[in-house]
Amino acid sequence: MNSESKIKELTELLNQYAYEYYTLDQPSVEDSEYDRLYKELVTLEEENPQLVRSDSPTQRAGDVILSGFEKFQHPYNLYSLGDVFSREELAAWEERVRKELPEPEYICELKIDGLSLSLYYENGVLVTAATRGDGSIGENITENVKRIKDVPLRLTEPVDIVVRGEAYLPRKSFDKLNIERELEGAAPFANPRNAAAGTLRQLDTKVVAKRGLATFLYQEASPATHDTQEEVLEYFEQLGLVVNKERVLARTMDEIWTFIERVTELRDHLPYDIDGVVIKVNNLAQQEELGFTVKAPRWAIAYKFPAEVAETEVLSVEWTVGRTGVVTPTANMTPVILAQTRVSRATLHNVDYIREKDIRIGDKVLIYKAGDIIPKVGRVLFDKRSADLVELPVPEKCPECSSDLLHFEDEVALRCVNPLCPAQNRERLIHFASRNAMNIVGLGPSVVAQLFDKKLITDVADLYQLTVEMLLGLDKIQEKSAQKIVTAIQASRVNSAEKLLFGLGIRHVGSKAAKLLMEEFLNLRKLAVASEEEIAQIPSLGGVIAAAVTSYFETDGAKQLLDELATAGVNFDYLGVIATDSILSGKTVVLTGKLTQLTRNEAREKLENLGANVSGSVSRKTDIVVAGADAGSKLTKAQELGIEIWSEEDLAEL
Repeated sequence: MNSESKIKELTELLNQYAYEYYTLDQPSVEDSEYDRLYKELVTLEEENPQLVRSDSPTQRAGDVILSGFEKFQHPYNLYSLGDVFSREELAAWEERVRKELPEPEYICELKIDGLSLSLYYENGVLVTAATRGDGSIGENITENVKRIKDVPLRLTEPVDIVVRGEAYLPRKSFDKLNIERELEGAAPFANPRNAAAGTLRQLDTKVVAKRGLATFLYQEASPATHDTQEEVLEYFEQLGLVVNKERVLARTMDEIWTFIERVTELRDHLPYDIDGVVIKVNNLAQQEELGFTVKAPRWAIAYKFPAEVAETEVLSVEWTVGRTGVVTPTANMTPVILAQTRVSRATLHNVDYIREKDIRIGDKVLIYKAGDIIPKVGRVLFDKRSADLVELPVPEKCPECSSDLLHFEDEVALRCVNPLCPAQNRERLIHFASRNAMNIVGLGPSVVAQLFDKKLITDVADLYQLTVEMLLGLDKIQEKSAQKIVTAIQASRVNSAEKLLFGLGIRHVGSKAAKLLMEEFLNLRKLAVASEEEIAQIPSLGGVIAAAVTSYFETDGAKQLLDELATAGVNFDYLGVIATDSILSGKTVVLTGKLTQLTRNEAREKLENLGANVSGSVSRKTDIVVAGADAGSKLTKAQELGIEIWSEEDLAEL
């Protein structure tokens, strides 16, 4: 047998053994036999480096030092889930689903406490792995993910597929890692999730290979290949991907809650961390029928476990001004460990919240983390209160500009309405430069604060007049970092307009709403003169966002700012322009079967460029089904519904 054939044989054999060990937990050979074959493969590859295969297990060893992580544009929007924290909230969600679907079936899965990933396979080979990022743009972490041993470098079938999942650090690996860090004099990680995130951000792939990350895959992001979520998970297992076994099908709220109660008891005995249960409508066509809000799918929800609580003392309260003028109180407290992290501050939300809970400086309070993330005060321990504690004084003047604060009847927040308030301007500038907005790398809060204090900028348009020389006058800014900031500012001029719209900081307009608005109006000037009625007609938006947008663009300040940004050469066009003159414009298209002339991703991209909406499942809303070789149940369903069927040749001709 020649070297090429032997390398192929050893690679496939070792990958099979790894699949049996890491995915099936059913090793068929001893570790010593695996090690012997692995060493034989290493020797052959060293003698024949031109024959090393991309799916070789030696590529997991980790000998690459990365210079950084490139941005990665996801071809599919990756939505986050809505959260509920009680049976009542969960039942309200289930009732909303039941109003739309008479007899829904649900699949309940564990919510893994890790870092979200997307894996892109072409012809069965892993080509890209990326973080979720903002759901549209993530980071390419392919080299690091290749070092996760349960991620197959080659699937068992030569398919094009995009899968979503979670990378996590098993508890055993976490404990081992922290022991090693303490011996080295390094600070231990607070919890497995932080450790997993920190590991995947490593530039040295050897570190990633050593730490023992693992994965669970749970969703197909590319057009679905099956009819239900349960079938998708079973298909993942056939492909060699790791799927969590703890899941059930349920048809009633009682059945869902029974699973949640069982998982709550099981939680502390699992070899990995979970922070809740995800409930999804099982049928994919019904998922599509329910659709999405601006932020999350309507067909799925995450039930989060009750938060851990800790007792602490309120030492002081700070009032800070945000970019919309809202003045928010934050409690400084005696530091405590909560949900495996050190906590010394907690939001108090607003004046009504403080009065409702009667929070006073010096109080002993119970705090918790909402969604295991944001520290909040749960309740005051009144039996431990000293008799001399007084009510918390509510500020009447803005802590930044000393203007009168207003408490509007329809709002719970205190608000500074001074348009020249320096704190608001600072926060607006920081938001404008943030990653999900104009993504001006290097222009963080401390740099913005200095620029503002030195009166080098007064609004976001002034950023485009900054020079390297101006930045060199700031503390801790050297020529190299100044040049990077200026380069990032110039690069932001050509961002697609939804980034700019989000960066303007209009109330109620998040990144998803900004994208929907620009997809509809295509140019920021056109949006600026649109009526409230025109905006409210956009699906998933509604009256509140429409009123906020029109109110903003009606102000003289907004009109002047747009003129300044236009003069600075900032792009106002939506760059993901949808074709409007194509026969597919607005049509819903489903791809099924094996395509021979295009990959599935290439076909989807071409269809979307022609204005089509590419779906993963067939329903009465489907206009066209493109059927490749060996098309199965989707083609049958399309024929039953009388939907137009195209061949791959029809698509190629178009």
